[in-house]
Order: sequence, then structure tokens, then C-alpha cells
Amino acid sequence: MNSLFTEELRGRLRQVGVVAVLVVDQVGDAVPLAKTLVEAGVDIMELTLRTPAALEALRLVRKEVPQMICGIGTILTPEQVKQVVEAGAAFGVAPGINRRVVEQALRARLPFAPGVATPSDIEMALEYGCRILKFFPAESCGGMPYLKNMAAPYGHLGLRYMPLGGINAGNMKAYLADPMVIALGGSWIAPRDLIQQKDWKTIHKNAREAREIVEQVRKGETQ
Repeated sequence: MNSLFTEELRGRLRQVGVVAVLVVDQVGDAVPLAKTLVEAGVDIMELTLRTPAALEALRLVRKEVPQMICGIGTILTPEQVKQVVEAGAAFGVAPGINRRVVEQALRARLPFAPGVATPSDIEMALEYGCRILKFFPAESCGGMPYLKNMAAPYGHLGLRYMPLGGINAGNMKAYLADPMVIALGGSWIAPRDLIQQKDWKTIHKNAREAREIVEQVRKGETQ
């Protein structure tokens, strides 16, 4: 088991069931966005390093919305790992698996979920002790049927997956119903255009809907 993901963090990921994956262009949008998500029951977010605003947005959210568990995604270089850790990210995520990035994350003690799309990716992740893996791009690869087939040889190892890519309120139940899925990457909850428009009402609605679906599917689970 990857000791960098604490039992507390693993449990929280499973309980919430969905991580809001976000592209924030304006630092000033980060706090109202985080507050909106928390109010709707989604208190785990992943700010992607696709804009210059991401790291400062992380710092602001940590200060102003401390109840939000805030990680960073799209980590592509070892230097970005250092920046993410300095900014105080709760965890890190990447779209693929890069040895230099994973090694730096381990050195920095950053809970890290590399992206996987093939059995070879999974086996590389296993070399580094990673046990929480991002399955990306989920729907393009074949969705849950593909993940079940790909993950089958490693089922006895207790791996857990965070699918992202093409998932929405209409198809998320199929993913959540499988115990190897710890949480979903929810990029549809707060799309970039809604954040730019400051449409907190629609974002709140999307987040609340996602949480309700998680609660329906996982009702009665013991964490």
C-alpha cells in the first residue's frame, strides 16, 4: 500500500466519491469556487497546472477554505512537484506515469496518483509502491469494461482507481458501483467556462447532483 496516501485521506476520497477537477484562470475565482463546492458536499478538489493561476489559487484556498482538501493535477515535471509541495498541496495527480516525476513525488513525500491506461503503466506504478492510480482517459479507453479487464491481473493487490475523462452524471454510477473505484475525477462539475462566468449556482447544482449519486450508489457502506 502506498503509505503516502494516509488511511484518513483514502477514506475521505471514498466517502466523497468525486474529486472536482478544475481549470482556474483567475486567482480570484478560487475561493468562491471552493466555498461553492464545499457547500454542495464536494470538499476535495484538484487544481490543474494548466494555467499560471493554479499554485496561487491553491494557497488562497488553503488559507480561506481550510475544510477543502486541495490537490494539484497535471504535474508533468519534477520541478512542478517541488512547487506543488511548497504551495501545500494535499496530493498530486498526473495524466500519465513519468519515472522522474514519481521519484520526485516519493522523495517529497507527496501522496501521488500517476495516470495509467495499460497494464504496463500499472506495473510501472507498482514498482514505486503506488496503489491509488488515475485511470485516464477513462471513456475513450473503453470505460468500466476496459478497466475491469485491465485491472483483473492485479486485483489481489488492493489497487484503487480514480477514473477521469468522459465521465458525467449520466454514467458515473457504473464506475462507482465497483469497489476498486475509490473516487471519480469530476471535470464536468465545474467546467472552465462556468468558472469564467462565475456561475456558482450551476456549479453548486452539478456538485450536489454528483454527491447525491455517490450517496445513492454507496449507501450503507462502512468506511
